[in-house]
Amino acid sequence: MFAFILRRLVQALIVMVSVAFIAFMLFQYVGDPVVFLLGQDATPEQIRELRGDLGLDKPFFYQFAAFLGNAVQGEFGLSLRQGAKVSRLIAERFPATLELALVAAGLALVIGIPMGVYAALKRGTFLSQVFMTVSLLGVSLPTFLIGILLILVFAVNLGWFPSFGRGEVTQIGWWSTGLLTAKGWHHITLPAITLAIFQLTLIMRLVRAEMLEVLRTDYIKFARARGLTNRAVHFGHALKNTLVPVMTITGLQLGGLIAFAIITETVFQWPGMGLLFIQAVTFADIPVMAAYLCLIALIFVVINLIVDLLYFAVDPRLRVERAGGGH
Repeated sequence: MFAFILRRLVQALIVMVSVAFIAFMLFQYVGDPVVFLLGQDATPEQIRELRGDLGLDKPFFYQFAAFLGNAVQGEFGLSLRQGAKVSRLIAERFPATLELALVAAGLALVIGIPMGVYAALKRGTFLSQVFMTVSLLGVSLPTFLIGILLILVFAVNLGWFPSFGRGEVTQIGWWSTGLLTAKGWHHITLPAITLAIFQLTLIMRLVRAEMLEVLRTDYIKFARARGLTNRAVHFGHALKNTLVPVMTITGLQLGGLIAFAIITETVFQWPGMGLLFIQAVTFADIPVMAAYLCLIALIFVVINLIVDLLYFAVDPRLRVERAGGGH
């Protein structure tokens, strides 16, 4: 177990250093921060002085080492567009993005797993065919189109939900949340549904495929031969083993929800990290772009590590294989 964790930590460290190098290269080849800070009318003396203050006149590897040291401390300098510390901007926007991703992931799991189980157990029924058709639409339609359609129907025509913003939020220390207020839930509904639809259909199809595969295995046939009821076979044996690969996909999808909420946040003007990143790209705000890239990579690495450990704990076959390899 210790060797498994150590190996995963080493892999995570290599990934983070590689991503940090890519983020650092943004500073080298995407615009000049000195020009952004001083403007086009700066004199050569002002440019040289500021480059010295920022350490841009140092050797390449010295600059990269300094960037790594600052990144470990969560410091990425000042936003070129807003003039504020990037760490503060990220801290202000991260709660909104995490909140949106968690609600969307919850919707995808609560709705997608039962739909997948029903579609597997009731193959050929009308409702099962409806579920499969809806899943194809969910996978095929782009997120921005789903968001626009939801706004048109439920915000513009029916007026049931707001079309933008986060609503009323509650401050708990430095953390802000809208999940403790009715207006917060009112505002998050449409963005969360938009973000959840693709994940929901993916989980539904995965659960259906895995369920059908598990139901054909020998131990399920043996369970039926023992006289167990369909309920015990389906939910006590088949579903339990079906959810092992689903757990892996769900963990990685949570990282994807956080990373790729950019479109949803832009459509609904949700004040999260995705909207901040889009604004940074528009204005070539390199420190914000680099910080976003490193944070998303860290989220993926941490979630992947947690999923690997859970998978190792849940699936006894992995522990047996490790023990056998050790001997």
